[in-house]
Amino acid sequence: MSNLSRYRRQIVLREVGVNGQQLLRDSSVLVIGLGGLGSAAAPYLAGAGIGRLLLSDLDRVDLSNLQRQTLYRQADVGRDKLAAAAETLRALNPECELDLLPGPLSDAALLAAAREADVVLDCTDNFPTRFAINRACVAARKPLVSGAAIRFEGQLAVFDLRRGGPCYACLYAEGGEAAETCEEAGILGPVVGTIGSLQALAAIKLLLGQDAEAGTLRLWNALDRQQWRTLNLRRELRCPACGDARGDKPHESNL
Repeated sequence: MSNLSRYRRQIVLREVGVNGQQLLRDSSVLVIGLGGLGSAAAPYLAGAGIGRLLLSDLDRVDLSNLQRQTLYRQADVGRDKLAAAAETLRALNPECELDLLPGPLSDAALLAAAREADVVLDCTDNFPTRFAINRACVAARKPLVSGAAIRFEGQLAVFDLRRGGPCYACLYAEGGEAAETCEEAGILGPVVGTIGSLQALAAIKLLLGQDAEAGTLRLWNALDRQQWRTLNLRRELRCPACGDARGDKPHESNL
């Protein structure tokens, strides 16, 4: 491992150490969406020494993004987000290998990318893409860290079928009501930044073999005394993505 001094504040942690840092160096994380969530998650992952980041987005930087998407600067307005984000991340940590995957990704491309990664972060903002990412993670048997934020509210969940837990489709029914967008409802920058940072934290904990609270949904209200609520999730036996509707026979989780 090169340049141990870069990571020494992590290496002194008992839960990380030299072996854990090497584990991070040998790991790959797929980050889909480089908006507010991805802008917070990707730099922390690169800074932590993740060896390879697979990044996907389809947008260009808009002036309205700068209020919360901290990967970008005024000079980036109009640029492709992937290119601008890669420039910032390479400047932060040139040791981190970046694979750029222009979106939108087809189902086949999503599955191929998920198979390349050890952990997948869903940093998108629409249900169709979230369900497609979940299907890819179910098929590839890869843990999924899902985040969302709107107004003053955020949520975080880790889905890990390897532990017998639920998937994203166990929680939300595909084809339900359309979700509100930040453009319609508004979003405070630090709210989405907090959730994105926690997604990075959950991914690092998964890679280190630490408890990442799989099978729970954490809900945060930043306006109401910054209160958190935690809901235990159960695997749906008839889930169209991971349940017996696919011919699978999962055991029913106690979560």
